[in-house]
Amino acid sequence: MRKLLSVILALVLTAAFLPATQAQTQPLTFRADGTFRILQLSDPQDDAYPAWDMLNLIRTAVKFADPDLIVLSGDLVEDTRGGDVGIDAQPVLEGVVVRTPDMQMDLAKTRENVEKAVDAILGELETFGIPYVFALGNNDRKVGLTGEDWIEILSAYEHCIIFDESPDAADGVDYHVTVRGASGEPAFNVWLMDSGLSGITDEQVDWYRSASAEMTAANGGAPVPALWFQHIQCADIGNLFEPCKAIDEGAKKTDAGYVRLNRDIATGYSFYGYTPGRTSYEFCAWKECGDVLGAFFGHQHVEGISGVWDGVELGFTYGCQMAKTGPYGFRVFTVREDDPANYENTLYRYEGKVKLNTVKITEEPVTAYASTEGPLGVFVRLRNLLLAFFSAIVSLF
Repeated sequence: MRKLLSVILALVLTAAFLPATQAQTQPLTFRADGTFRILQLSDPQDDAYPAWDMLNLIRTAVKFADPDLIVLSGDLVEDTRGGDVGIDAQPVLEGVVVRTPDMQMDLAKTRENVEKAVDAILGELETFGIPYVFALGNNDRKVGLTGEDWIEILSAYEHCIIFDESPDAADGVDYHVTVRGASGEPAFNVWLMDSGLSGITDEQVDWYRSASAEMTAANGGAPVPALWFQHIQCADIGNLFEPCKAIDEGAKKTDAGYVRLNRDIATGYSFYGYTPGRTSYEFCAWKECGDVLGAFFGHQHVEGISGVWDGVELGFTYGCQMAKTGPYGFRVFTVREDDPANYENTLYRYEGKVKLNTVKITEEPVTAYASTEGPLGVFVRLRNLLLAFFSAIVSLF
């Protein structure tokens, strides 16, 4: 009897000291009308003196979208850079990192700045009482904080859902949250992956394979439909582009030549070009597991595209950081419990200035190669042609 009591006491004590963040702490359910709305915000990337329009973008987006879940897809904070004149209460300086006289990172002061920057953003979100989740980004990883540190900071907020399910050596904070349907069983899933400094690892993907397989088995052998969010894009995003000539409208220079957005399968505004023809380990895992309907990224700030490649929708969502050039914006998903595969996905732009009372929200226009239209487009195509000619000449020697 004494041994039994000791075992029970040990279990109780163990449970008492387990982190409270190791499970989904808040229920997510479809609405009575059978819908579930997700707001994706990316790259606030600010410091202890947040930009006025960055905070207003967040407020405006939440009011506009009326979401059931908010996904922040990375780079909550900026590590260090300049260029924020006129956008906040601390002109010129940007970033949370503080260094000692010998240029070492002062972890205590840096963390203090991180907490102030985070509180400015999450303080806004908390006022709405809506659950929110995270896919950490590379700038979040440049400030000297571990995954455990980030969980400690973020989980202090009432409506935040964050924990770590993957045992990967890269210290990634990877997890998923489920949305329950009318039956009370999981009907939809959201994957949140920590892409670290350069992308997710094979070990993280292997954890996903295992976790997805467990969910499928528990669901009677049917994959639970899901959306996937990570900060840094996978290489497969390049498959939304097609090879082209330097003088073609929309042409972008890549390491593999000129490409442009393939308008047969993708829409939106593309500032850069991405190399087609690549298939990543994680994309293969999505296809094998059969649950991921779409995967969406941040990181590039000025990219606002989406398209379907091999049955999976891939997309970039605009950033929120006002110290970098726009477009700025957010993405809204509406999922129906009775038909999750045909979810609605709409990208919006935030334009204007809150201090000038000129802010407006506009739906991303579906135009042909918006980045190279008009007089600027003629200049871009001419530049591309000259670069291609120069490269051809150089290759002869």
